[in-house]
Parts: sequence; C-alpha cells; structure tokens
Amino acid sequence: MPFARIDAMDTGPGRLDALGRAVHEALVETLGIPPDDHFQVLTAHDGTRGTLRHGDHLGIRRDEGIVHVAIALRAGRSDGRKWALYARIAALAHAYAYAGAEPRNVFVTLTENGPADWSLGHGEAQYLDS
Repeated sequence: MPFARIDAMDTGPGRLDALGRAVHEALVETLGIPPDDHFQVLTAHDGTRGTLRHGDHLGIRRDEGIVHVAIALRAGRSDGRKWALYARIAALAHAYAYAGAEPRNVFVTLTENGPADWSLGHGEAQYLDS
C-alpha cells in the first residue's frame, strides 16, 4: 500500500491529476500495486503561498517545472523494481497525456517501512498478524 505525495510548481488541477495518474499507473505496472490501492496527496505551489526548492545536484539541470514525488511503501522491493518505477514515472509524467513534465525535473524518493507503520482506518494496524 503506497502513499504518494506529489508537489509541483505553477500547476492547475488538470496537471496535478495527470501527474497523480502517472505515478499511480507506474506503481501498478512496475510494483504490481492493486489498481484500487490509490492514496495520494497532490499539492500545487504558486511561489507565493508555497514553493519548491531545487538544485542541480549530480549535474542534473532542474528548473521551475520540477515535480517532487515522495512515496512511502512497505519494504521488500528489489533495486531493479525501484529503478523501473523511477523510469516509468519519469516517462509517464513526460508523455503529453501526463502533463509534459521533463524527465530531468521528476524527482522521486521512496521511504520504506514495515507492517506496524500503517493504519488504514479504524485505528488498527491491519498489516500486523493478530
């Protein structure tokens, strides 16, 4: 059950929706996440009430089109599957139907955790064996 937070500069609801669809589709395709396992927070920043900071770390030239994607998920995926996820998010976010984000501007982080780190409702830890 991944939880994704997607932050983008100067974007409207249509682009945010497209970025959310890109990330979710990539999770389904590369990690086998069930299609109905869809939990996201989509946030637009306008430079006044909120902004995104970025540098050119590792020689990657980023600009105001940057998209930050932070995904929390249960541990256990191989490095190869993670790399496939990064590539697919960047490809889908760049495709016309997915808001045209330049792949160099798609910044993804994964945070892995365990079964006790999730409560999906009712104040319970559903992933723990009872």
